[in-house]
Amino acid sequence: MAEYTSVTAIKKDPNEIHLRNVDLNLLTVFDAVMQMQNVTRAAQMLGMSQPAVSNAVSRLKLMFNDELFVRYGRGIQPTARAHQLFGPVRQALQLVYNELPGVGFEPDNSDRVFSLSICSPLDIRLAAKIVEQVKQNTPNLGVTIRSYLHDNIEHQLRYQETEFVISYTQLERMDFHHYPLFNDELVLAVSNHHPRIENSISEQQLYEEHHAVVSLDNICSFSVPYYDGGKRLRSVVYQGTDLNSVLHIVSQTYLVAIAPRWLVEHYSEQLAIRAVSLPWDKVSRPCYLIWHESTTKDKGHQWMKSLLSQLSSR
Repeated sequence: MAEYTSVTAIKKDPNEIHLRNVDLNLLTVFDAVMQMQNVTRAAQMLGMSQPAVSNAVSRLKLMFNDELFVRYGRGIQPTARAHQLFGPVRQALQLVYNELPGVGFEPDNSDRVFSLSICSPLDIRLAAKIVEQVKQNTPNLGVTIRSYLHDNIEHQLRYQETEFVISYTQLERMDFHHYPLFNDELVLAVSNHHPRIENSISEQQLYEEHHAVVSLDNICSFSVPYYDGGKRLRSVVYQGTDLNSVLHIVSQTYLVAIAPRWLVEHYSEQLAIRAVSLPWDKVSRPCYLIWHESTTKDKGHQWMKSLLSQLSSR
């Protein structure tokens, strides 16, 4: 008897888009327009004519079945779908770029803009130094700095909307890298006129005092590790947005606050506050430089990481 082989036909969706039919150059245009928020500036960035970029944007709209960009003032504003696409597209382009032969980074000839988030109060210590150092030797490079973290900071790092975070708090996921920059000594900040605290304090007395803290709901709150419930949490009577506001409250009241020694000494004369040693064996806290593993091979990223490490070590 003849043998028959059963073959099941695979029906193709007529609306299915195959990668081989997609002009991947459109993705570089999308990335540039998202960064510049302006077709003319995106064209200059890409070395293309404005009509060519406009045509590419029209093709992108058809490909993703979305407007992607709408007019806003003299520029354009991305739609929600464009924002959704931006991170994955940037990461994909960066991964490909990192593997190209001969890819390098020349800071003197680059106009790249690095985006950093530096948690309070580390922005006071580092932000001005970073800006000064970048501009001193690389006048065409740019840097933007935020002194806070968004709730979606992991997404921003993964898709390079933010390239580095400098924080006392590590990110837990395995795909984030942490490099310790330095250790900060911790002290108790008190008013010079505090009636009960002189040059030292016991642990029992420490949490009998009323405390001012950085809001414990803040994603990068400096204060969270020292108020883990019970009596410690009950000692909190003021929660501020950052350690600057916390120390101003300390200076005007009999509240106390746990803070880095350098910050208390920075404000000691201006606010009439002083540092008192904490009654713990371990009174230091590491500060970390944090980035996502997808940027590890990026030569520009490596250059900025080296600069940040050198500045912090000083």
